[in-house]
Amino acid sequence: MPTNFTVVPVEAQGEERDPAERDAQRQEEEEDNRDRGPSEREERGGAGCLSGDGIARESSPFISSAEMDRGNMYEGKNMALFEEEMDSNPMVSSLLNKLANYTNLTQGVVEHEADEDTKRKEVKVPRMGTFIGVYLPCLQNILGVILFLRLTWIVGTAGVLESFIIVFMCCACTMLTAISMSAIATNGVVPAGGSYYMISRSLGPEFGGAVGLCFYLGTTFAGAMYILGTIEILLTYISPSAAIFKAEDGGEETEAMLNNMRVYGTCIIILMAVVVFVGVKYVNKLALVFLACVILSIIAIYAGVIKTAFDPPDFPICLLGNRTLSKRSFDVCAKFTESNNETKTTTLWRLFCNSSLHNATCDDYFSLNNVTEIQGIPGIMSGVLIDNLWSAYSEKGSIVEKKDQSSVSGSEDMKIGGRPYVFTDIMTYFTMLVGIYFPSVTGIMAGSNRSGDLKDAQKSIPTGTILAISTTSFIYLSCIVLFGACIEGVILRDKFGEAVNGNLVVGTLAWPSPWVIVIGSFFSTCGAGLQSLTGAPRLLQAIARDGIVPFIQVFGHGKANGEPTWALLLTAGICEIGILIASLDSVAPILSMFFLMCYMFVNLACAVQTLLRTPNWRPRFKYYHWTLSFLGMSLCLALMFICSWYYALIAMLIAGCIYKYIEYRGAEKEWGDGIRGLSLNAARYALLRVEDGPPHTKNWRPQLLVLLNLDCEQLVKHPRLLSFTSQLKAGKGLTIVGSVLQGTYLDKCTETQKAEENVKALMGVEKTKGFCQIVVSPSFRDGISHLIQSAGLGGMKHNTVLMAWPQSWKRTENHFSWKNFVDTVRETTAAQQALLVAKNIDLFPTNQERFTEGNIDVWWIVHDGGMLMLLPFLLRQHKVWRKCKMRIFTVAQMDDNSIQMKKDLQMFLYHLRLNAEVEVVEMFENDISAFTYEKTLMMEQRSQMLKQMQLSKNEREREAQLIHDRNTASHSTPAVKASVAASVPEKVQMTWTKEKFVAEKHKNKDTNVSGFKDIFNMKPNQSNVRRMHTAVKLNGVVLNKSQHAQLVLLNMPGPPKNRKGDENYMEFLEVLTEGLDRVLLVRGSGREVITIYS
Repeated sequence: MPTNFTVVPVEAQGEERDPAERDAQRQEEEEDNRDRGPSEREERGGAGCLSGDGIARESSPFISSAEMDRGNMYEGKNMALFEEEMDSNPMVSSLLNKLANYTNLTQGVVEHEADEDTKRKEVKVPRMGTFIGVYLPCLQNILGVILFLRLTWIVGTAGVLESFIIVFMCCACTMLTAISMSAIATNGVVPAGGSYYMISRSLGPEFGGAVGLCFYLGTTFAGAMYILGTIEILLTYISPSAAIFKAEDGGEETEAMLNNMRVYGTCIIILMAVVVFVGVKYVNKLALVFLACVILSIIAIYAGVIKTAFDPPDFPICLLGNRTLSKRSFDVCAKFTESNNETKTTTLWRLFCNSSLHNATCDDYFSLNNVTEIQGIPGIMSGVLIDNLWSAYSEKGSIVEKKDQSSVSGSEDMKIGGRPYVFTDIMTYFTMLVGIYFPSVTGIMAGSNRSGDLKDAQKSIPTGTILAISTTSFIYLSCIVLFGACIEGVILRDKFGEAVNGNLVVGTLAWPSPWVIVIGSFFSTCGAGLQSLTGAPRLLQAIARDGIVPFIQVFGHGKANGEPTWALLLTAGICEIGILIASLDSVAPILSMFFLMCYMFVNLACAVQTLLRTPNWRPRFKYYHWTLSFLGMSLCLALMFICSWYYALIAMLIAGCIYKYIEYRGAEKEWGDGIRGLSLNAARYALLRVEDGPPHTKNWRPQLLVLLNLDCEQLVKHPRLLSFTSQLKAGKGLTIVGSVLQGTYLDKCTETQKAEENVKALMGVEKTKGFCQIVVSPSFRDGISHLIQSAGLGGMKHNTVLMAWPQSWKRTENHFSWKNFVDTVRETTAAQQALLVAKNIDLFPTNQERFTEGNIDVWWIVHDGGMLMLLPFLLRQHKVWRKCKMRIFTVAQMDDNSIQMKKDLQMFLYHLRLNAEVEVVEMFENDISAFTYEKTLMMEQRSQMLKQMQLSKNEREREAQLIHDRNTASHSTPAVKASVAASVPEKVQMTWTKEKFVAEKHKNKDTNVSGFKDIFNMKPNQSNVRRMHTAVKLNGVVLNKSQHAQLVLLNMPGPPKNRKGDENYMEFLEVLTEGLDRVLLVRGSGREVITIYS
């Protein structure tokens, strides 16, 4: 995306300087500013009153010094229009200056050296290019122990064709990962931390922490593998006599070797840990020496291959029939030798026979087959490649045999364990070889790990990494073909070179001497082990310092110079686990898992970012595609299960546990990761798929809008409402917690934020999973209406409103409380939403309480869609209500058959799959009691009195307003008086006399007195009497049956259609629920919410 920028200086008006002179002065000042420190620049700017662009400010007597100091914050008077923005946003020139001075330091060795060298005042600018900074480190990390110790054995066992497939799969996996990694690494500055940083910032802290720790474990086990390789070279090829444990019997060789590995490995890991602890910078400086050893060894292999074309080396192999013999136990490859015309038996004879005599009893196979000697390395022109094309997998303990050699099988009566054959030490098959080989292609992150030391990381990392993988892939693939073309198959399958006098098999091919490979591989594995012990603790330290995994934060500390001491100790301890396993072939698949998992998530990160097309995803490396990343991810996953399905499951389980731990306990980090973007896209897709309409009855569950009341300090008045919400929802479905602040948003902005924080904090405490929505409205009534109408999004809207009963509705100063409540009931009905009203909410249980017994009683008066049945079932899913029994009561009238009603109700509950006791309560019509009549009368008198009091209050307010207007008018000019008089309605007289004032006062007083007389003489409305009768009777029945129930659910009657009776409606509900501790009034939405069908 090439873009041209033109920087245009804004000139002050009236400035008449020569352009060349002006440019020269600006350049001189910029150079001077660059040489000075920030404090000097500020002093100089303040003294000279110069702006950032070098233009002198005006000095005016009208501008105070404080204003002048404030003016220094702005970049010249030409930008006065943007002064408000400049308080929080920097000028472009300041931003560019900060970006130009950005320095990026790598963690670890550079910090260590910089801290040790306290005399150095400034940090050196990173100068490494692609070759030194990326290519060679990747080469050194990729080429290693497997190439020298196992590649020949893999070629011999799997054959050239299958080995080619193994290597090609692994190299393709790393190449695809490198392409994805290059895209991520060039999408902005990558600080030190390499792959962990890239994954965590692309996929979020959970994935970053999980994969980062897996990558750390992989690097640590790689250190163990390199150390085991070092010991194997030392004890097998350099100094076999140094072994502490000796094998007395042939079958104990493997066990003795493993014990030697454990002892020597523990000693070497302690030594290496001390070296890393004391002088890590020397390890870094020796890296070039170790790399030279690797390169010289590879050159020696290629030189040896070329030499075999015209002068193959002399490495004879002794065969008995078609079986390969180990030359560790004998010298002469023959049964007899001629000496002074006398035939003597050889050492080989005595190994297979019970004496050295010619008539001795010998092994059948030995007697029937001849001993032959063939050339171990026939050379590249010999055509042995055809024989080595196909695989030769074998069981553990089987003899290495030459395929096309003739032999006569014996009776095999005598055991072959003590015979000098070459045996296979493990069972071999294709997938196992993949797991052993894969560590030889790891190490592709070495360049990205050093991103802080590179001159141009965004150019060097892709180029160097891809070139290194191409080079090593060529080396591995060519070596497979060359090994198969030059070396005899039985030698390739001879893992420890027993048939060639205990020589390293690769060494037999090398020129000028096998010792070149032996010494070179020894030093390269030592160096790789040291590098792992250096890098792994720093990776752990980087993860610990991010603070996303609380229990490893202690490993973020170290020595005063930043060296990760505690992380090094943990790394050495984990490395020791690999050493105790002791077998290189067993450790290799373990680290393969961890590396493959890391590479899989690098590919996933690139694919996610590419598919989401986030605006920040602009890599400089353009040769990537999401299909390549997806292919790489699939290949990594396939290789994990190909290598070892049980190791793969264990690695994924470890990563999953770490992921869930970080999600549950870890520090919350917002890194703008791709997973969050993926979640938003998935949420958007799901919302578009969800139909914007009512769901099917089978899918219906209460999606709650919880209406909270806040006090003057923006704290929740009834926290138990949220407790009840979490008990009802159990984390399922939608929950919107809403509240209303009265006022305008501009005035209440701070209070809104505070209220939202308080509500979210309480939601966290009560474990209510949902969303918070605070609305600011001029009136409380309108705010609730807005919430009911607009809360939610698309198909994810609430279908049920939960609120607390207004306890103080009878108070005269709280007149609007009950009006708001009744209007909310009406609005939920109009919106076809269910309504739940919790009465005595402060008596409801907290989430920590447990009811050990008791009942949840449902009083089913009117069928409202089944809400009354569904709610107790949902509540009993929670621990608080789990042990409560459900009882359902219904009311029978005069004409109803109560016995049949009970049977029908039991059958209905059976079909609904609900367990509940059923009881039919008979409530017959009888005469209205004097108590009911009196209660109705008191209710209507109180209502009328409230109206009168409200009316007199309005009159007093009107009277005060008139006096205020009179006073205002008397202090105004005549013109203003006329305009005020014209604007006041005709009914209001602005001129007041004493007589008029007294007359008005007496008139109001007479009205009030007559009103109160009417109140005491009034008769109750017959409709209200009947309603009160129902409320009193039903309340008596409910109290009789459910007074001690833990919760009572009641049908909530609807408000009257005539708004004049709203206050009476509140009284009816109060009477209906009187004497009950915990009541939930339920009003259905008018649709079925529970069904008998599956």
